[in-house]
Amino acid sequence: MTPDLMEQGAKRVEHYQSRLAAKAGHTESGGRSAGFSRLAVPGEVDITHGRILYLEDVSVSFDGFKAINKLSLDIAPGELRCIIGPNGAGKTTLMDIITGKTRPDEGRVFFGSTIDLLRYKESEIAQMGIGRKFQKPTVFEQLSVFENLELALKTNKSVTASMLFKLDSRQSDRLADVLHTIHLANSVSRQAGYLSHGQKQWLEIGMLLMQDPKLLLLDEPVAGMTDEETERTAELFLSLKGKHSLMVVEHDMSFINTISDIVTVLCDGAVLAQGSLAQVQADERVIEVYLGR
Repeated sequence: MTPDLMEQGAKRVEHYQSRLAAKAGHTESGGRSAGFSRLAVPGEVDITHGRILYLEDVSVSFDGFKAINKLSLDIAPGELRCIIGPNGAGKTTLMDIITGKTRPDEGRVFFGSTIDLLRYKESEIAQMGIGRKFQKPTVFEQLSVFENLELALKTNKSVTASMLFKLDSRQSDRLADVLHTIHLANSVSRQAGYLSHGQKQWLEIGMLLMQDPKLLLLDEPVAGMTDEETERTAELFLSLKGKHSLMVVEHDMSFINTISDIVTVLCDGAVLAQGSLAQVQADERVIEVYLGR
């Protein structure tokens, strides 16, 4: 079901509820606005239609160059989707559009069934539950692993609140759980600047997890890692699958083979092929433009 059809349904529900409100003085929703085929709850991502991310006919041009060209893509809740393609295929621009950094010239981008991401700023989208990790890790190197994760908590960041802040039991449990997930439970007091490249990548992923994101966008997460770090990163991603939705842009085919169910191949800003890794590797078009013979 496309957002058009869902929106029409929502308008019918809204109209019906307004008629009831006129007669009874209230609505069954307690005043909440209607969503697509269900009542929308502020701050809640509606995944009742089985998609957490939906892009339809999205295009964007830079100085006459079409970086994204009529791109349509959707991701299910809890899915781990891998995005591959040659340089300049539009992979980074795709993430820029989802996170609000770049505005498309046309098309639609929905987070769940009801949230039109094109109406929101980059900071607002991050608060909604979309976390993004760039290729180069960005952590506070002068602070400990623990302090980095503590700073990433969703809390009041005013000066006074920060000075008086103290972890409660729920937050402490959450932090301990994330430390275990990112393989850094034994490095909790270590200064982040002394971590290996792979450990810094895990720490930044942990900082995103402290925000409890519903969708994670990860750009070349294993670039520069050792074989052991790459293997442990695969374990990490597989442990996150199902709890979060992940979009992973990567060139390491071995890594993708380990973690992927569905692989989307981009070329010239559009979807060239999609399926299992074996399916796209056997596609003559993918071989021609990306994998080579």
